[in-house]
Amino acid sequence: MMEGVSQEAASLAGHLQLSNLCWIYDSNHVTIDGDTSISLSEDTLKRFEAYGWHTIEVKDANDIGAVRAALEEFKRTEGKPTFILVHSIIGYGAPKAQGTNDAHGEGISHDDLVAAKKFYGWPLDKTFYVPEEVRQHFAGGIGQRGRQLHGAWSQLAQKYNEQNSELGRQLMQMQKRELPDGWDKDFPKFEADEKGVATRESSAKVLEILGHNVPWLVGGAADLVKSTKTILKGEGTMSPTETGRNVNFGIREHAMGSVTNGLAVSNMRAFDSTFLIFSDYMRNPIRLSSLMELPVIHIFTHDSIGVGEDGPTHQPVEQIGSLRMIPGMLVLRPADANEVVESWRVIMAQTHHPVCLILSRQNLPTFDRTQYAPASGVAKGAYIMRDSEGGEPQVILIATGSEVQLIVNAQKELEGKGVRARVVSMPSWELFMKQDDAYRDSVLPPSVKARVSVEQASTMGWHQWVGMGGATIGMTTFGSSAPLKDLLTKYGFTTDKIAEAAISQIALNAKQG
Repeated sequence: MMEGVSQEAASLAGHLQLSNLCWIYDSNHVTIDGDTSISLSEDTLKRFEAYGWHTIEVKDANDIGAVRAALEEFKRTEGKPTFILVHSIIGYGAPKAQGTNDAHGEGISHDDLVAAKKFYGWPLDKTFYVPEEVRQHFAGGIGQRGRQLHGAWSQLAQKYNEQNSELGRQLMQMQKRELPDGWDKDFPKFEADEKGVATRESSAKVLEILGHNVPWLVGGAADLVKSTKTILKGEGTMSPTETGRNVNFGIREHAMGSVTNGLAVSNMRAFDSTFLIFSDYMRNPIRLSSLMELPVIHIFTHDSIGVGEDGPTHQPVEQIGSLRMIPGMLVLRPADANEVVESWRVIMAQTHHPVCLILSRQNLPTFDRTQYAPASGVAKGAYIMRDSEGGEPQVILIATGSEVQLIVNAQKELEGKGVRARVVSMPSWELFMKQDDAYRDSVLPPSVKARVSVEQASTMGWHQWVGMGGATIGMTTFGSSAPLKDLLTKYGFTTDKIAEAAISQIALNAKQG
C-alpha cells in the first residue's frame, strides 16, 4: 500500500467504478525494517474511501466466516470497487543470530522442523512430505469442485459458440493470441514526399485501421493522447458509464503500464503511450511485460532532442539504449511513414514479445521507394536502403529514425566527392540479431570496417555494429533548450559532420589495413 503504483491504480479504478474489482489487504503491520509505524501512519480505509471504493474491515484473518461475509458483500456491491482490509499476525522464522531483529530471518531451523513432525506424527526421514489424507481431502474438495466448475464452463462456452458463432470465434482467437482475418487490410501506402509527416502521425493512421480490424485492440495514453496520436477513432472511451476501447489513464505512467500488462494477461491486445522521456516512470511494468512474455505495445513519441525548446528535461538521451537492454524486448524506431507501416506488421505478429515503438514529433521525409529499397526490410531489423555505385562500399552509414534522412543526404555529398557509401536503415537491433550470419554479413560486410552510426541518443552499444574503431555520432551529454536546427548543429547531427566522419573512417582503416 506504500508503493505509488497502488495509489495510481486505486485512483483510476475508483474513478471508473469497477465494481467487479476486489483488493484484499493483509494488514500485518510488518516491513523489513520494522513495524509499519516507522514510515506509515495514514488511515488506509479512509484513503480508499476517498478514492471512491467500498471498504470493509475484517478484524481477524482467522475468522473465516467474517472473510466469507466480506467477499459476499463485495459481490453485492454495485458501482464501486471493494477494498477489504484484513488484520493478521505474521509468522516469523528463526532469527539470523541472537540479538538481531530481522523480519525475514532464515526460515525454520532443523530442530523446529523435527519438533513439528513429531507433533503431527509424520515420518522424521521424509522431506517435502504430503500425507495421503491431504491428497484425498483436496481431491474430494477443491479437485471435485474444480472439475464441476470446469465442466459447467465448457458447456457454457459451447452453447455460446453455437448461438454467437462470430463472437465465439473471435474469443477463441483472443485466447490463442491469433489475429482476425484481414487484420492488415487497408493499411496505407505513403507516396514519396520531401516534407513528409511525423512518424507519430503515420502511426495514428495505421492504429485507426487496426482499431476497426482488430476488435480486441484496446489502449490509451497517460494524459497525452493528442500528442501521441493514439486514439482508436469511433471506438468510444472507457468511463463509468461507457465501455469503449480508448482508456484515459491520466498522469499515471506506472499504473498505465501495469494495467496494460493486465489487459494482455486477459488476452486483450493492449497498448499504452506517452513521451519517450516518461518511459522512466513505467520501467517496472515495461520490464515485466517482457519477463511475462506479453505482446504489449508500448508507444513512445517525442523520441529525441528533436523536441527542441522543451529542453533536456524532455529530451530523451539514455532511454532508447536502456529499452534495448531489456531481454526479450523489441525496440522499433522507424525512419519514415512506410517504415511505420511495416513496423506495425511486425508488432501485430508478436505473440510473446512486447514492443517499444519509438516515434518522432517532427516531420520526416517519406522516401521514394522506387529509388530506395522497400520498407519491408524493417522485418529483418536492418536493411540496405541504398547501396553505393561503382563497387563495394568504402564506408557504411547506419542510422535509425529521423537520422536516416541525414545519412541519405551524407551519401549524396560523399558521392559528389567520389566516395562510395552504403546507407543502412536499422530500425530494430533485436530483429537484426535474429537474422542468420549470411544476411547480417550481406548488410554489414566484415570486410568494410569503415563505419559511422548516427542516432540522437546515447552511443552506448553502437560499437557492436561499427566496431571498436568505428565512429558513433550521438549524445554523450544531456540536450539543450533551443530550436531543432540549432540543436542538430550543436551536437553534430549534420550532413557535413557525417561526411567528415565517413572520410576519416576510410583514411583510418586504409592506414591500419
